[in-house]
Amino acid sequence: MNIYRQLKTLREGDAFLPWMLRIARNSCIDRLRHLKSRRPEILVPLEHAAEIENDSPSPEELTFRGSRTELLQRALGTLASGYREIIMLKDIQGLKLDEISDLLTLPLGTVKSRSHRARLELAQAVRTLDPSYGA
Repeated sequence: MNIYRQLKTLREGDAFLPWMLRIARNSCIDRLRHLKSRRPEILVPLEHAAEIENDSPSPEELTFRGSRTELLQRALGTLASGYREIIMLKDIQGLKLDEISDLLTLPLGTVKSRSHRARLELAQAVRTLDPSYGA
C-alpha cells in the first residue's frame, strides 16, 4: 500500500527497484519502531517458559555445524547494521553500487568505501569465529 501511495515520488528516469526497496526498507524501520514502543501483549509466566518450544539451534549445534553458510551467517550477525545492510544489498541481493546509493540516499563514494570496509570486517569476523578458516 505504501508503494502505491508513494508512486507520485517516483521521478522519471529513476530506477524502480531501488525506489521500491527504499520504501519497503523505511516501512520496515517504521514498523520496528512502532513495535518497540508497545508493550508485549502476551506474557508467559516464568514457570511455563521452559515449555515453550525453541526452534533456534543450541550453541552446541552451532559449534558443530561446519558449513560455510552457517559461518557466514554468524559472521554477518556480528557486523554493524550499516555494514550488514551493504553486504546484503550488494552481495546477496545483487544490487549495483549506484542502486544502493539511491536506495540508502548516500553518495556513491560513501557506498563504495562502506562496501570495502564491510567486506574487510566480514573477513575479520569469519577469521575470529573460525581461526582455521582460510589457513
